[in-house]
Amino acid sequence: MKVTVLGNAAGGPFHGRHYTAQFVQVAQHYFLVDCGEGTQMQVYKFRIKVDRCRQIFISHLHGDHVFGLIGLITNWCLKKRSEKLQIFSPRGLEEMIETTIRVCGVRLCYPIEYVVVDASKSAMVFETPEVEVWTIPLNHRTTTTGWLFREKPKERNINPEILETYSIQQDFEQIRAIKAGEDLRLPDGRIIPNHELTLDPRPPGSYAFCSDTAPDESVAKVVAGVDLLYHEATFTDEHIEEAAIAFHSTAKQAAEIARKAGVKKMIIGHISGRYADEEQHLTEAKSIFENTEIASEGVTWEF
Repeated sequence: MKVTVLGNAAGGPFHGRHYTAQFVQVAQHYFLVDCGEGTQMQVYKFRIKVDRCRQIFISHLHGDHVFGLIGLITNWCLKKRSEKLQIFSPRGLEEMIETTIRVCGVRLCYPIEYVVVDASKSAMVFETPEVEVWTIPLNHRTTTTGWLFREKPKERNINPEILETYSIQQDFEQIRAIKAGEDLRLPDGRIIPNHELTLDPRPPGSYAFCSDTAPDESVAKVVAGVDLLYHEATFTDEHIEEAAIAFHSTAKQAAEIARKAGVKKMIIGHISGRYADEEQHLTEAKSIFENTEIASEGVTWEF
């Protein structure tokens, strides 16, 4: 699983920061998460394979998370895209997109499926043999959902020495059965248990995207134990009252969620334009949850 941050700004593209957008890869699936204004510029800058994207996940309909979507959708027409695009979001996005397309006279050359999610509960909304995507109820001024990406467990790996020992290198049906967990029955009747034939696969990865939201302890239950948590940290504690009014979080509040959830690592972003740098955010977050990093643009986390 790979997560690349394309933008981490809140309120405006200040101090070289860009509006929220992230690119998530799980196996051969490519997902765009939020699409603020300027996302296409970031995609080209960091050489992101966004044209492979078949699903987009939008957290809410505030402009700094969605205003880049129209440009991306119409640009795909210039590239003669034909593959269907699925867009998952709270209610209202279809009206926004389709109205703009109609008013601008755009003729789409590929189908779009709008999937309206219930942001009030955690539920699986997308599934393939490799990955599940779940909603995360968030607490913001408008209907907002986070996104939880869970990689499914992989098949066990065949121990290459075993293939030669039992002369099954070319028995592909038997190899598939062993990888699926079956034991090996030899011609003489002996049974070789699966754990002697295989090696543990890489543990499945998990990633939680939580923006925008006031601190909410229920989030910790949904994202418990994930490998990587992105949590908004719009303000420092100096502006904690403003954070409460705006239904945003401070860096310390985000860190409390990470600590309670027992996540392995947290990255923080959605930094208000009033801050020229993120050092105070990082210091405050690390005072509560040490394994915290800034969700710096262009950086990829792989796990």
